[in-house]
Amino acid sequence: MVLTSPDERGITGGAVGEDRFRVLYVCTGSVCRSPMAERLTRLELDRRLGDGAAQIAVRSAGTWGHVGAPMEAHAATVLAEYGADPDGFHGRELIDDHVIEADLVLTATRDHRAQVVSMGHAAGLRTFTLKEFTRLVRAIDPATLPDGCVIDRARALVRAAAALRGWLLAPNAEADEVYDPYGAPVTVFRHIGAEIHSALDPVVTALTGVPSRVS
Repeated sequence: MVLTSPDERGITGGAVGEDRFRVLYVCTGSVCRSPMAERLTRLELDRRLGDGAAQIAVRSAGTWGHVGAPMEAHAATVLAEYGADPDGFHGRELIDDHVIEADLVLTATRDHRAQVVSMGHAAGLRTFTLKEFTRLVRAIDPATLPDGCVIDRARALVRAAAALRGWLLAPNAEADEVYDPYGAPVTVFRHIGAEIHSALDPVVTALTGVPSRVS
């Protein structure tokens, strides 16, 4: 999914003249955690929505992103094991435009979340760690979200999660973290991939209103 140029973007998320819901995953290097989350999310959107998956754009970036780098080989291996496509990925460094255009920013850790929020652009209302957002989403009654339009539903979900944030706290700080597997063996990448997939599955279900298919 191709980013629009800066002069085509609105200041509150999304590109001018193109109504899509935009998800941005953020980690450190943009070669391990956020690429896995990006491609696993795309996979699950395709499975649930088919051609309608184009209504939700998913990208990733790193706070110290390895610009233009491919994802780590072990990350690509894990994605392939899930049936996701690891090809064609290039790392990006997080910049203001990425935050401005995003409707939802999901970070690997609380530190990443703080860095995104510190960039401004009213990002605090739409930035969560992935596991934090999963916890909040599980507490939202799907019946309170609009039916029909996936984009409207997704935006309503983010507002509802933001309203719950101060009321539904993590049991401990570590509960909201996805730790960095960079440099670790593939077994560690598989563990992190499973964490990410487990966390994003209820998120994609809530965004789309379509549950995962159990094989």
